[in-house]
Amino acid sequence: MSTTLTPAPAPAHTEAEAVVQKTVFSILLAISFSHLLNDTMQSLIPSTYPLLKHSLKLNFSQLGLVTFCFQLTASLLQPFVGLYTDKKPQPYSLAAGMCFTLVGLIMLSRAGTYPLVLVAVALVGIGSSIFHPEASRLAYMASGGRRGMAQSVFQLGGNAGASLGPLLAAQIVAPYGQSNIIWFGLFALLAIVILFRVGAWYSHNLSARKKKAVAPRLETTPLSRTRVAISLSILLVLMFSKYFYMSSMSSYYTFFVIDKFHVSVQTSQMLLFLFLFAVAAGTMIGGPVGDRIGRKYVIWVSILGVAPFTLLLPYANLFWTGVLTVCIGLVLASAFSAILVYAQELVPGKVGLIAGLFFGLAFGMGGIGAAVLGHLADKTSIHYVFHVCSFLPLLGLFTGFLPDLNKK
Repeated sequence: MSTTLTPAPAPAHTEAEAVVQKTVFSILLAISFSHLLNDTMQSLIPSTYPLLKHSLKLNFSQLGLVTFCFQLTASLLQPFVGLYTDKKPQPYSLAAGMCFTLVGLIMLSRAGTYPLVLVAVALVGIGSSIFHPEASRLAYMASGGRRGMAQSVFQLGGNAGASLGPLLAAQIVAPYGQSNIIWFGLFALLAIVILFRVGAWYSHNLSARKKKAVAPRLETTPLSRTRVAISLSILLVLMFSKYFYMSSMSSYYTFFVIDKFHVSVQTSQMLLFLFLFAVAAGTMIGGPVGDRIGRKYVIWVSILGVAPFTLLLPYANLFWTGVLTVCIGLVLASAFSAILVYAQELVPGKVGLIAGLFFGLAFGMGGIGAAVLGHLADKTSIHYVFHVCSFLPLLGLFTGFLPDLNKK
């Protein structure tokens, strides 16, 4: 390989080397902002549940199935998208995927029947399944080696968008009706424009991406296939813990506070916004800290460290419920970036596949969680659901079995 370094590089190669070796913040910020727009639109779906429940006379099981339908299309396709684009990168697929989201939002704003709602959210899910693996690969490519930081910046946009969705729904959709969802199609149009320009940068720098893809093979601590398989299984358990709990909050937290404290729908959505905003604020912690001290320790604190707050939540009054949910959001938020980069270091050279798999699992577990917890709420009560979910972070004890990769 040393002989390939002796000739003087052409100008195009020099530019490619620069892209590989330094962090390209303009691209990171562009895909982070696109992630914000994407997840703002997606978070409209659970935010409109109280409205849809009333207008279409749905029960909790049907609402859970809406989330399940969205998460199913968003999760099943992502690993296949990631696997395909690992072999054949598609720079403009990001803009194309956003077109599915635009059509889904238009349908949702006009849906007058339950089946049409399911079709609409499925289209939004397809858009998400195309967006996340390739956008995560772009973050990896533009990271300049600071992979945890890059993923945190990318995730920050998504979590910020998820927190804005309920807030905007409370101000635009709840007072004026379902038809106003169509205004969020402007977000999709803006994202299409941004992602088309990002796709042009990506297409121009594909040679740099190919060079970057070899680097993890040289840096990752070698582990046996059995150890890698066990480690990935533990990460799946931790993902289950995180996203089942997140599903209880994103899908049913508004119903929990309405039923327990008799607050209005708009007040409940504001409380949900506080939780999601805390998630967005805590996102930037996990990646940079993991780059410095190791991702395993971030996973320890993020999953297991949130348990005291979740165990107290079902017993708190309204004020302390708000405080505890902010604490839960801040602590739990740092987990995903650390888990994703840790998994990419376990399986080098498969950035898109791992990103698609773990983003897909996040959506899939969230969807299954919504369906299961909705059925449980119908059979018991919404209070019982939050009592059961409060024990999920204790699964963070399995983090102790992960190998320490000692990544700087």
